[in-house]
Amino acid sequence: MADDESTRAACLLDAQAKAVRLFAEIEERGLVAPGQGERAVSDRIRDLANELFGKTRHWHKRIVRSGPNTLMPYRENPPDRVIGADDIVFADFGPIFEEYEADFGRTFVLGDDPVKQRLRDDLPKVFAAGRRCFEADRAITGKQLYAEVERLAAAAGWELGGWHAGHLVGEFPHEWIDGADVESYITPANDTLLRRTDKAGRTCHWILEVHLVDRGREFGGFYEELLTL
Repeated sequence: MADDESTRAACLLDAQAKAVRLFAEIEERGLVAPGQGERAVSDRIRDLANELFGKTRHWHKRIVRSGPNTLMPYRENPPDRVIGADDIVFADFGPIFEEYEADFGRTFVLGDDPVKQRLRDDLPKVFAAGRRCFEADRAITGKQLYAEVERLAAAAGWELGGWHAGHLVGEFPHEWIDGADVESYITPANDTLLRRTDKAGRTCHWILEVHLVDRGREFGGFYEELLTL
């Protein structure tokens, strides 16, 4: 079992490393650019993933959102929008590499708006502080970690944009994850320990999502990656 768990952890980390490379190439190639539609950018990122890693499947819908669409949580499907010259944009992709899921999100700021830049820069800080909280408390629950991420967001001057702050991740097909199963999410309704095993006796691994929004200015940002490895 120890060897199996080590292999699972290594595969999840490798999947994330590929996602990191994908997003670095997105920035290097300037795929997120003014005048482009969100869906067109999403398709270009899909094609880039195929170019870099071969035919790549995605376990959840590919998301590129800009401007006021960045306020919308995952389940919403806002109409396609053309990216503006002074926009904030986030991308959320879930590629599958060697049958293991990655889930990765980053935010891009076009132009010089200082508030949008501050939001972009606060996202990894809130993520890192949330991870430190998780690492410091071996008995932390989903409810407790959500509350801490919400506190961190408020302390930085933002709100959380969604009803959860992360979810299980693992081999494809995806670890059981359903809107009715709160134990699959980092959410106020989840009183279970995050450090636990699943029904097959495997270690549960989690993604931490930070979706920060400024509802008054009508924009938000997103940052997501592995929490537990």
